[in-house]
Amino acid sequence: MIEIDRPREIAAIDMGSNSFHMVVARVVGHSLQIVSRHKQRVHLAEGLNDNMDLDQAAIQRGLGCLAMFAERLQGFAPENVRIAATYTLRQARNAHVFLKRAERVLPYPIEIIPGTEEARLIYLGVAHTQHEPGRKLVVDIGGGSTELIIGEGFDPQLQYSKHMGCVSYNQHFFPNGKISAKAITKAQMAALQKMESIASKYRKTGWDTAIGSSGTIKAIREVIIAQGHADGVITRERLDEVVKQVSACKQSSELNLPGLTEDRKPVFAAGVAILSAVFSALKIDTMIFSDGALREGLLYEMEDRFRHSDIRSRTATAIAQQYNVDIDQATRVRNTAEHLYGQIADPSESHTPELAALLGWGALLHEVGLSISYPGFHRHSAYLLRHSTMPGFNLEQQTVLATLVRYQRKSLKLDEMPELTIYNRKHIYPMIRALRLAVALHGQRSDETLPALSLSADKEKWQLTLPDDWQASNRLLAADLAKERDYWQKTGWELSISPEEESE
Repeated sequence: MIEIDRPREIAAIDMGSNSFHMVVARVVGHSLQIVSRHKQRVHLAEGLNDNMDLDQAAIQRGLGCLAMFAERLQGFAPENVRIAATYTLRQARNAHVFLKRAERVLPYPIEIIPGTEEARLIYLGVAHTQHEPGRKLVVDIGGGSTELIIGEGFDPQLQYSKHMGCVSYNQHFFPNGKISAKAITKAQMAALQKMESIASKYRKTGWDTAIGSSGTIKAIREVIIAQGHADGVITRERLDEVVKQVSACKQSSELNLPGLTEDRKPVFAAGVAILSAVFSALKIDTMIFSDGALREGLLYEMEDRFRHSDIRSRTATAIAQQYNVDIDQATRVRNTAEHLYGQIADPSESHTPELAALLGWGALLHEVGLSISYPGFHRHSAYLLRHSTMPGFNLEQQTVLATLVRYQRKSLKLDEMPELTIYNRKHIYPMIRALRLAVALHGQRSDETLPALSLSADKEKWQLTLPDDWQASNRLLAADLAKERDYWQKTGWELSISPEEESE
């Protein structure tokens, strides 16, 4: 019987503030073939209270949707699924509560991504599905935020995420579904103020084609088509007409516009006000619509990582150059850290390759803080990596990098480690130990190659084996290793170095 290899299937989930989307694709040759799409209104942003806590009703709606998605994903390997959470879970103080409960429903890691990373992935999704030549302006109005990107080909050049979305603006300017011309004007002015800091830069950069993506702009396009404009192009005049029609209503339930679906009515006025403000601020004349968005961006980048390159490597290299990192020293530390970690990590664990990659990038960037000052540079490094814009990295991955460089030297105050949801502390501790040993072993910043090093581990007890008499001829390094052993002991870890240096 002839066995036929089945095409690889991959899936991406976009956990937006208004809706959750899932798209599944088959990898066919060098292209992706979409095989199914799933969408569920969750209204997650409506569950954020004044203290920025997500209420239980919203959490339950989100979990219920993920449980349905999980049925479609049965049998998918972890490396074939990416899940990105956006504005609402970025803002929610109790996001970790939702993520812990979601683990029991959907056995794949959920990445909370920064706004600029959301913008980059949206652009990638649009660029792969909309092949207009020249420079593109992409606008995506979500439930909690609006992303604006200018790029060319598959490369975004300018990207921002603004805190204005159809759900959040609906709650603020159109409470209880009340609509008025005055409320729309207020919402437009608020959005214009948000745009004020970037509008000039965007207009100066310019674009050849303006493209809208996601639900809000799709809904406006469908209303315009139903009004007799079959091309579906959103022009300034057509958008102004929609604004006028919405302003004439007093309640969202009265928005009986042809082409507008019932489930979009509650947030339509807010979305129209935001898009109208974006058109005004950027002086947009016409906008077309793209079906591509964040979820497609996740899919295409997943496949790009699998086949070609990882944008995170380019990001790490660019940051190293930006902060004038001593690349020779960083490479020495990186190679040694990866070598040591490779001896103790379990290659059968699914998370090992990902953690090894994070360790390598952390080692490459462990000295970025020297650009600020030497005293406490490990803390400076952690701050820079936690708060920099790092394309390709989600918030938790940036937190892991910051944690690694924070604990590369000096005392191990592990009680100060931040909470993690995708990774466990027991996974991060070996990475910290490997990086600390690599930093100590290269403390002299010498080009001289290290001798063969052997490392074994039994949980918190590590054994580093060095060549005979090597410590005797490297007394300063031996002293650094002894000091490192003391740091480990104070935190409950054990570092044994053999052969022990003979005392005189």
